[in-house]
Amino acid sequence: MYILLIILFITLGLFVWDKYPPDVVALMSMLALFLTGILDLTETLSGFSNPTVIMIAALFIIGEGLSRTGWTALAGQKFVAMAAKSTNKLLILLTLGSGLLSGFVSNTGAVAALMPMTVSAAWNAGTLPSKMLIPMAYGSNTGGLLTLTGTPPNIIVSDALTQRGLEGFSFFEFSLIGVPLLIITLLYFRFFGHKLLPSREAAAKPVNIDSEMHKWIEHFSIGDNLYRLRIRSMSQLLNTRIKDWNLEEKYNVSIVRLRRRHPNPFKGIQPYVEFPVQETTLLYHDILTVKGSAEAVDKLMLLFNLAILPFPPDEKALKDELINQEVGMAEMFVTPGSRMVGQDVGIGRYLQNNNIQLLGANRGSNVLKDQNFKLQAGDALLVRGSWENIESLKAMHENLVIVGSPESMSKDVDVLSPKSYIAMGALVVMILLLVLDVFPGAVAALICAGVVMLTGCVPITKAYSNISWTSVVMIAAMIPMGAALQKTGLARITAGALVDSLGQIHPTALLAGFFLVTSLFSQAISNSATAILMAPIALIASTTLDVSPAPFLITVAVSASTACLTPVATPTNAMVMSAGNYKFFDYFKVGGPLLLLLFATTILLVPLIWPY
Repeated sequence: MYILLIILFITLGLFVWDKYPPDVVALMSMLALFLTGILDLTETLSGFSNPTVIMIAALFIIGEGLSRTGWTALAGQKFVAMAAKSTNKLLILLTLGSGLLSGFVSNTGAVAALMPMTVSAAWNAGTLPSKMLIPMAYGSNTGGLLTLTGTPPNIIVSDALTQRGLEGFSFFEFSLIGVPLLIITLLYFRFFGHKLLPSREAAAKPVNIDSEMHKWIEHFSIGDNLYRLRIRSMSQLLNTRIKDWNLEEKYNVSIVRLRRRHPNPFKGIQPYVEFPVQETTLLYHDILTVKGSAEAVDKLMLLFNLAILPFPPDEKALKDELINQEVGMAEMFVTPGSRMVGQDVGIGRYLQNNNIQLLGANRGSNVLKDQNFKLQAGDALLVRGSWENIESLKAMHENLVIVGSPESMSKDVDVLSPKSYIAMGALVVMILLLVLDVFPGAVAALICAGVVMLTGCVPITKAYSNISWTSVVMIAAMIPMGAALQKTGLARITAGALVDSLGQIHPTALLAGFFLVTSLFSQAISNSATAILMAPIALIASTTLDVSPAPFLITVAVSASTACLTPVATPTNAMVMSAGNYKFFDYFKVGGPLLLLLFATTILLVPLIWPY
């Protein structure tokens, strides 16, 4: 027991010191428990097979699916619009939103869904993610107290009553204390807590496509010489292939995109052909987006009996026409030693061997107006292609320099696609599986993560790279600490001493003691394990004092769910650590005052709502 105390205090000290990464500290703590003989091998590695750890990893993939399919950018923009650029309003909206969602979804599920959107909304509102992520996580912890299924400790304490032959808590009974605590959390962050949040960048500010589009219009004049033509019933192009006409060579006009006015998925006719090739067949009423001079396009219209459609010359129209979930744009520079120097290229045509369209070029701050030219070192090119192909250009670092990150830019697209609804459907299915208790949480999350990957919402090659392994490993490595506290008897001895001392004073004093001890254990043990440990003790204490067990069990659930002093206190705390670049002490500084407020509110209200 004494050895365990030494390991525990050293672990907490290393967390606070912050010299080593938190996952490394957690792994050293786990190994120390094995090397000192406190735990055997199976117990030491039990965290890596824990369902919560598996579920968290799967939830990162589901959250990435929402991010890559446009929901994150769209929701972030809606939140910013509702907040009217006020960071305080945005903070309240995010905290309240996560709290309400956590009442019906697991805390980890709510945070996984909201975390990418929170990061995006923070940047768009002109602030840092570190100013929003902890409030969002703490809001989800408190919101879990709104319903019986909001968080596992609620179910555990209710089951403890029914196992004693007593009536359990109703579905919304927890909201009697959950609503006041959520309000306290909102008021705390609005008027005081936001001052304690660190200003710390976790990564470079993501590229905003709207601002990039404005820059591209200015630097590359991409809106110039871009037209939309409709194929009429009498056009010679009807039911022919692009290669039959050699439009680029004969008429100096390139087809950038093709929209089918009469798509038929059953015949393989999709609504759009994003990158028309020589074999593409032109059909009746097809709308061609073409690049070429006004004179060349006029000539094409007359020769082939085409109708011209208005093209609004604004950023949104260009973005909607050229960018979506599958297709993007990027700026790149040709390096002096590039093999591409001296190649003949054409505006609107494809670069060799890359299936990438060239939409514009700039040389020495001058827009290249010529349709065809030879590449020179230092030329800035604006290209269009699938996000995957643009990302693959990074492998050509000896030939090209890509500006920004195409992968992060793709997540800023707020236009929904069929994959968007698949990703959202996967989240909804997971919620239903959890609420209806069809499968265990980890299995439900894995099923839905598999759907997200197999349908291409998240490329399988990218799925693992988007999991925050620091958070996952840290939680898995700290779970054995909970087992050690229970195995050595330290947790039970501490709780028993609490009953013997405070129980003799007054039930409220014992209630306060239960809150503090449960909250203390929850900083190092999962809230579920803490509730399992403390619920029987609360029942024994209430029987000994001949009072109702309800207020003590409610207090156990509250204090187990609102642990906010460390990143390992709850999975949600750990999940936002990397994204917000938080330090161990940040949680203590921000969560300490909040925990005192929640403690005072609980001790005041619980005896009034559930009398002794």
